[in-house]
Amino acid sequence: MNIQIFGTKKCNDTKKAERFFKERRIKFQFIDLKEKALSKGELQSVKKVVGLENLINKSAKDYTKLNMDKIRSSEMREEILLKNPSLYVTPIVRNGKDATVGYAIETWKTWE
Repeated sequence: MNIQIFGTKKCNDTKKAERFFKERRIKFQFIDLKEKALSKGELQSVKKVVGLENLINKSAKDYTKLNMDKIRSSEMREEILLKNPSLYVTPIVRNGKDATVGYAIETWKTWE
């Protein structure tokens, strides 16, 4: 099992995800989205599993600032996401080719 948790240190759901894996003694790698964004390949991998729209936090301040509500092109939305990690719903948790967005404890339990 190769768990990666993408999130921010202040996000409560990210903290819960970390606690979930720590309590089960499952090693994970934490990637702070404020320091390092998802690569294009990582975004494609997660997008295949959860869908692009599920990755976008529509209540983020930058969502309206960047006019995401007016952009219909998937390619444009992806480019904006890659440059603005504050738009992601967090945590994004990857386990190989599997991935979840948000607090998804039921799915994580199946990974044990």
